[in-house]
Amino acid sequence: MDNQELEAMNNENDQDANASAAEAASEMVLAEDQALESDPPPAPDNPVLELALKDLQSRRDELSAEITLLTNRKQQLDAELKTSFAGQSDAIARRVKGFQEYLGGALQDLVQSVESLDLVVQPMVVQPSPLDQQASDQQGAEGQNASDTAPAIAVSDTFRPDEALIRNALQRFLQQPDVYADPWSLRRSIDARDTALLEDWFFNQGGRGAQPSRGSRPRNILVSAALIAIIGELYGAQFQCLVLAGAPERLGEWRRGLQDALGLGREDFGPSSGIVLFERSEALVERADRLEECGEVPLILIDTAEREVAIPVLQFPLWLAFAAGPNERLDDDDLL
Repeated sequence: MDNQELEAMNNENDQDANASAAEAASEMVLAEDQALESDPPPAPDNPVLELALKDLQSRRDELSAEITLLTNRKQQLDAELKTSFAGQSDAIARRVKGFQEYLGGALQDLVQSVESLDLVVQPMVVQPSPLDQQASDQQGAEGQNASDTAPAIAVSDTFRPDEALIRNALQRFLQQPDVYADPWSLRRSIDARDTALLEDWFFNQGGRGAQPSRGSRPRNILVSAALIAIIGELYGAQFQCLVLAGAPERLGEWRRGLQDALGLGREDFGPSSGIVLFERSEALVERADRLEECGEVPLILIDTAEREVAIPVLQFPLWLAFAAGPNERLDDDDLL
């Protein structure tokens, strides 16, 4: 046998010896554990530990007593709750039943009352007291007397406060013409029929209305010049004359006639001047509205060629329309 086999045999012997030793040690440990379990450890001799154990035991006893007391109290409350809930439920049910019956009867009564109501509102007639009737009769009589004694101010009385000034101016125009008069003053003379026309326009029509033509456009322009001169004395620079003729030829005739009768220049005709000439009534009305917005007074003159007065013109306070007579010559375009 060689050395390797000897070493192998030695190793096996060593392993068997070790296993035997381990088994012997484990048997000794098991024996000791069994001895410890069978024999309880002796009570400790430390007085502090004994006192702590006694304290814990007493607290345990107190908690057990409290648990027992609470358990009994819970059982008692459960019994009382069952008994009282059943009784209260019965009482509540009886009350609800009674209220239901009462509510049903009240609703039926309400329905019957609503059905018997007259929902159509009857008109209420209030008769005045006899005393009020007498007072109203007296006031009516006093008002009637006042109206009889004091006449109401009519539209034709617009120029009554300035009647003296207007009549003096008309009388002055009947005299010899003043060719050296100031601009905007009449430099020509008119006759009695012209003054009668202007008096009727001022005092009977209140400055708003149509007058019969004087037979020709130059004569109508002369009457208009006299009117412009009087309005200038009444309103000063707070008015502007607007002429509606409908054609450039007629407007040129108006411009030349007014320029000669009032001593005006070409600069006095234009949008920013005293006299403005128009071919269409719409533009004239728009200009008159702007003048009133600025606090000025528009004086509207309408030529005989205009067959009708536009309705918007009627709203302005001063306008004069010349109505063509049966014997007055008409332009060729007016005959179409």
